[in-house]
Amino acid sequence: MPILKLPEALRALRSYNFRLYFSGQAISLIGTWMQRIAVSWLVYDITHSAFMLGLVVFAGQIPILLLSPYAGAYVDRHSRYKTLLVTQIASMVQAGLLALVVWTGHYDITTIIVLSVMLGIINAFDTPSRQSLMILLVDEKQNLPNAIALNSTMVTLARLMGPAVAGILLSSYGEDVCFFINFLSFLAVIVSLVFMRIHLPARPANKEPIWDGLKAGFYYVKGNRGIRSVVMLTAFMSLLVMPYTTLLPIYAASVFKGDVTTFSWLNSISGLGALLGAIFIATRKTGINMLRTIAYSALLFSSGLILFSYTKNFPLALLFIMAAEGGMLAEIASSNTYIQTHVDEHMRGRVVSFYVMAFLGMQPIGGLLIGSLAHLTSAPLTVLTEGLCGLLAVLSFLPSFKRVRRDNLKSDGTALGAA
Repeated sequence: MPILKLPEALRALRSYNFRLYFSGQAISLIGTWMQRIAVSWLVYDITHSAFMLGLVVFAGQIPILLLSPYAGAYVDRHSRYKTLLVTQIASMVQAGLLALVVWTGHYDITTIIVLSVMLGIINAFDTPSRQSLMILLVDEKQNLPNAIALNSTMVTLARLMGPAVAGILLSSYGEDVCFFINFLSFLAVIVSLVFMRIHLPARPANKEPIWDGLKAGFYYVKGNRGIRSVVMLTAFMSLLVMPYTTLLPIYAASVFKGDVTTFSWLNSISGLGALLGAIFIATRKTGINMLRTIAYSALLFSSGLILFSYTKNFPLALLFIMAAEGGMLAEIASSNTYIQTHVDEHMRGRVVSFYVMAFLGMQPIGGLLIGSLAHLTSAPLTVLTEGLCGLLAVLSFLPSFKRVRRDNLKSDGTALGAA
């Protein structure tokens, strides 16, 4: 099959399997974001409680923290392709159930929490299988960083488009329509998986207890300075810095004296900044120092939050929040790329699951902490504290990053001398 002539920034799309994956996920993720917005609106419409909004988000994400290590060990023992196919079908069923109970009117807050927990359990297995499969979707392994960056770009575009479409449908038709469209959107990714021509590496039968495999993954991460540092920095940023978005409604109403339009601007410009960060990573050349990119991106993210925290000039605040989100997305994509390109294949699922736990599992706890701190003090002081915590975290990990870089240069020089 001839190789598609695409710009260098889109080089991963030359791979047939990745093109299928990219197309299916692009459609499905728009539906996913529509469901997220509709669930939040439905919960608030039922309860008029900010606490219940946070509780539903917590219920949907806490299974990722609890189950991700086990899920990663499971993925390393079974077909990551089949696991992803099953989780996508299960997600489709969850969206269908949500659409059905809302359409028939047989729902309450307990029903929504239970379905949110169900989706969280599915995602705990879906994310490590999806991330571990990525390396098998590109024909040339050096294009893996570009594939990860393009995936981040796709997620960000869905983040921009999904809420916009959901807003129109919510005002015109209701939440059940958003849930039903999300149900249908999973057909795109399921069909793309079915039509892939993918060659899975043969794996010897593994009779080791799965919990022993989980411990092996933990000690692998612990023994690899670079991966350990990236996972720990990600966990810290996810716990104390990334949950700043929880406070954006307070900024819109109290700091900028605005309304829902002000809140929409904050979210839209945040999404634009994330998109710019994703495009920046996608256009980077292969072979760059990812640890340096992670550090600089995290510094930009934290500095942007510090500048945003007490800014009352709205256009200037939008500029700062856009820069912060660009740094955050670049940090996430670079961290994912570093781990994917430095992990041994037989450990991929387990190591990715620890990264997923650090990235997604810490955010629900962080959201509760940040919300409590803002309640006791103020939103600007809390965001300022988050930015300062981010700066301290990056500075504390810089020596470790530099040591990994020196060790890599030393090992390259030793290998060259031996050759």
